[in-house]
Amino acid sequence: MTTKLDLLNNLRHEWRWVGRRPSAREAVRRLDERHPDLRLCDQHDLCDVVELLESRSGRSVLERAQIVRALLQEASDPDIHRALLQTLLPGVVSVCRQLRFGEGIIEEPSETLAMAISLLSELLVDWAGQSRTYAAPDLLSALRGRLRRWMLKEKEALRNVTNFEVAECAAEEASPLLTRLEGLREDHDRLVRLTYARVFEGRSLRELAAHDHSAPVSLQSELAHFAVRYLL
Repeated sequence: MTTKLDLLNNLRHEWRWVGRRPSAREAVRRLDERHPDLRLCDQHDLCDVVELLESRSGRSVLERAQIVRALLQEASDPDIHRALLQTLLPGVVSVCRQLRFGEGIIEEPSETLAMAISLLSELLVDWAGQSRTYAAPDLLSALRGRLRRWMLKEKEALRNVTNFEVAECAAEEASPLLTRLEGLREDHDRLVRLTYARVFEGRSLRELAAHDHSAPVSLQSELAHFAVRYLL
């Protein structure tokens, strides 16, 4: 939980700088020129625009939706992309909560949140330039679908690794698995060593990831792919 909150706090701290830099002020000026109906002429920078999207800003629900729609239309601009991402962070957390942060599949909630933010950023790139009346709900709905598909892939990878471990952990030291691993060492030394440590030494995925300087979820997928392709 602390790590999850740290990630959100880091993004908020970053936004205080990103949203007020000169390019963010220029982005607001262009946004106002292209969408004069939004009445953004009094907004100094993108931090001010994002604050308009809060319920206490005084803008109506319809007005806030129109601003989000315009942000998506202009999301090819990196600063506006970041502003829209910042705006949708509470919704991202809600989507993760609906999916229980991948409980039973992903070890740390922060990993699910980080992936959700990454997937949303990809969505904003894919959808930039589109005009959607319900841009925010549409984006979050699409995010939920992508995040669920990612979780299903991770669940399948976990099942493959688990089956691999159950089938091979009780094998004798001179087992075919060891022979196969030895044969793969020249081309796949790192994955061979990690697989051996995971299967025969019983070391945790978190411990291996820390030693390998990689994210547990990424390492899990990598080991599953290696096992399916070369060992199963």
